[in-house]
Amino acid sequence: MIQKSTFDFLNKLKNNNNKDWFDKNRPVYELTKNDFETFVNELISSCSKFDVTIKHLEGKKCIFRINRDIRFSKDKTPYKINMGASISPGGKKSFTAGYYIHLQPGGASFLAGGMWQPEPSKLNAIRQEIDYNRDEFKKIINHKDFKKYFGVLSNEDKLKTVPKGYDKTHPEIELLKNKSFIVVHDLKDKDVLS
Repeated sequence: MIQKSTFDFLNKLKNNNNKDWFDKNRPVYELTKNDFETFVNELISSCSKFDVTIKHLEGKKCIFRINRDIRFSKDKTPYKINMGASISPGGKKSFTAGYYIHLQPGGASFLAGGMWQPEPSKLNAIRQEIDYNRDEFKKIINHKDFKKYFGVLSNEDKLKTVPKGYDKTHPEIELLKNKSFIVVHDLKDKDVLS
């Protein structure tokens, strides 16, 4: 369970996103990071019951740094106002399908799963499998339980044109235009803290 103090720290960081404040509050950040790591370890343990490929993972190797990469950004705030972890067989640096937890107060937390922006060869393989197994795939994403928890497959990251090797009249062309294949389940603050 995530402690309320973790959300409190992230809320304060949002309003004090500078190095001086962060350095003064580093001990609180370390407690926050430890709380999130404990939560991620518990999540890995729970998910390992149905996905043995992640059983070997350690939370600390799945958690993203709180520092932002500001080199090419107009927003020069140095820290993320969320905590995130990628749970997949190779850890956060893996480019395989997996799970993602995003912790951010204000109703911005969510769970996700799938493949986000896979390399071209993997993206082509996903498209090919959807093409070959489209009835089965559609049955999954149209199932009432899938829709209850995830709504629809995320389609915010799409090609504007038809992917190479497919005809624009393909019955699932809009699905095949996806560059990421992920599902998202939004979480309310009360759910994260319960």
